[in-house]
This record gives sequence, C-alpha cells and structure tokens, in this order.
Amino acid sequence: MRPLIGISCCVKGFGLFNTPNHAASDSYVRVILGPVGGLPVLLPAAGPEVVAEILSRVDGIIMTGSRSNVCPSYYDGPAHAEGTPEDHQRDATTLPLIRAAIDHGVPLLAICRGMQELNVALGGSLDQRIQDLPGRMDHSTPSDQHIPAVRTGKAHAVRLAPGTLLARLSNCESIAVNSLHNQGVQRLAPRLEAEAWAPDGTVEAVRVKDARGFAMGVQWHPEYDWERDSHSRSIFEVFGEACRDWAEARMGGRLLKAAE
Repeated sequence: MRPLIGISCCVKGFGLFNTPNHAASDSYVRVILGPVGGLPVLLPAAGPEVVAEILSRVDGIIMTGSRSNVCPSYYDGPAHAEGTPEDHQRDATTLPLIRAAIDHGVPLLAICRGMQELNVALGGSLDQRIQDLPGRMDHSTPSDQHIPAVRTGKAHAVRLAPGTLLARLSNCESIAVNSLHNQGVQRLAPRLEAEAWAPDGTVEAVRVKDARGFAMGVQWHPEYDWERDSHSRSIFEVFGEACRDWAEARMGGRLLKAAE
C-alpha cells in the first residue's frame, strides 16, 4: 500500500465570482505519484483544529510553494508592501501543522514558501524582498515568466554543506537550481541548520536538527524538473523512503493495538 502524502493547500479565488477554493499545483500531485511513490491528498487550509486528525492519517507532508507570502505578524516583521498577496487561512493551518508534524516524527518536505513557513513556525524571521537588499541577487520569478523553460529553468548555483543529505545525494559541492521567490530566511530558527546557500548568502536549504524523522526544506522547486534532473528526483525519492517507513510503523502500531 502506498503511503498517504498530504499536500498543503492555498485559498485562491476562482471563476467569475472569485469563489474561494482550496488548491495546490498539479506538479505536487504528479511528483507524489512519481518518484515519491505515494498517494496524494490535498490538505485544506481549514485552521489549527484539523491538525491532529491530519497527522493521524497521513504518512508524510509536502509544504508547497505559493505566490502568497507568510504574514509578517507571525515573525514580528514590518507590514508587507501594498499588493503583496497573503493567505491567512493557510498560515493558520500550516504553521501549527509543521510544528506538530516535527514533534510527532511525520516526514516533512518544505518547498519554497513551505521552507519559509518552516523557518517562521520554529521561531525564525524572513526578509520580504531579497532583491531590494544591498549585495543580494534577484531571486524572484523571471520577467519572461510565460516561457516555461525560462520560468522554471536553472537560475543559479547553490553551495552544499559537506556531509549533508543534499551533498550525499548529489555527490557534488554545488548544484544548479531554479529561483522563484521574493522572501527568504533572515534569522534562522534555533532548531534549523542551514545546509545550502546561494552565491549572495541566501539560505537555500535547511534541516530540523532535533527532528524525530525526516524534516527538511529547500528554497527552490525540485518538483518542476524531477523528470530530467537527477538531483531533484533524489530529494523526492529519499522523502518517499521516509514516508514508507513511517507508514509501515504506523500500520504496525495499529495492527498491534488490534491484536491486544
């Protein structure tokens, strides 16, 4: 039986009347059906009251990227610039879900906005517009974003800390990644350890130092190119292994309880 993998949703307006919908990109569904080897399920942004029930049923969680940014009230930051998209329902769901998943040992892979949420959930803060800071690169979506190869193509290299999971998976000192974000880690959360950096020093990957299970985040989007990039694919494969191990342990516990 394939592990059940939760995908965090955003609340987005759709249709003529801009009706709120809970949504996630098809790229996350496809990568779970692909190299993760799991069964995807969308997790609605329904608030903290659903967290415990979600964790009792899933074998892993992917925190997705999004156009919206984490509300700065969660890290005592200044108000966003006018027009910056926020998603308060998502924040109210994902931040407690991240903390609970780590505490329970449920495998967690946080991507782009998801990595920023991971940092904020554990007590870190964010830079809101990296491209406006002195000496920093423009990490945001390319201006010619309507051409898929440009939008999701490799944008810069990231340096990998020796001996880390990413370094072992790639057997390299650095890898090329795409870049589609404005926000990034400012103050790293105490429970996180940085494992990769962009040329301008922006933190590009983190792991939870004291996690009971798999818990890491990457600032880029490996779900866009896993079919042609072995480094991206390997991230999802090792996450899938952790999810299968969790599923086996969870089902074993259920069977043990049933036999008692």
